[in-house]
Amino acid sequence: MKEIFFIPSFLFFLIFSVFTVQAEDSDTLPADILFLKIQELEVEIADLRNKVESQSYLIKKLIDESVINDEEDSLNTLPINGNLRFKGMEDIKSKEDVFEGAVQALEDQDLEKAFSLFSYFIENFNDNDKKAISYFWLAEISIIQNNLDASQNYFMELILSYPNHYRVPLAHKKIGDIFLKKNDLIKAKEKYNFVVREYPNDTASSLALQLLKNME
Repeated sequence: MKEIFFIPSFLFFLIFSVFTVQAEDSDTLPADILFLKIQELEVEIADLRNKVESQSYLIKKLIDESVINDEEDSLNTLPINGNLRFKGMEDIKSKEDVFEGAVQALEDQDLEKAFSLFSYFIENFNDNDKKAISYFWLAEISIIQNNLDASQNYFMELILSYPNHYRVPLAHKKIGDIFLKKNDLIKAKEKYNFVVREYPNDTASSLALQLLKNME
């Protein structure tokens, strides 16, 4: 898939423009004002990076979905407590069985089973709260398995599909953790600062702030 370059190019242009203005106005603006302007620019760049991440993920998702064959088997079943559940039929008991089974698998540290059940829940049931939590745990399991790209994608799916869910601040913080694991300290700091700025009253903000202090 071809990469999307026009937004990052804009970031380069923005940075170049500010430092050009700094050079031209250095004789007329006090140093503290220039410093504040640079700080404002850094915040704007961090916000733009988050928008770029979201847009890039959405574009990739749309392209991937466009090449998927929409023809599926009319019957999709899964044994649940000895019974079969048919696609298109929303069985409340079966829904709870699948989700509770996934949570129990987590408690039992059976990550493969938990991953399979959370994935099945997302594909087959309509429950926004539980689907958001399922994306979160799919991302967490992927981190444990050192599948960082997949983990980031699951966190992004949670953030974009359920922006008001209580797990979103922590999902942003976890993406910062992924950048840190990849040794991309700049993006990690930007993500942690984003969490601190946008979700100051959330526990994720305290965690991000502590990590920022540790990185100093």
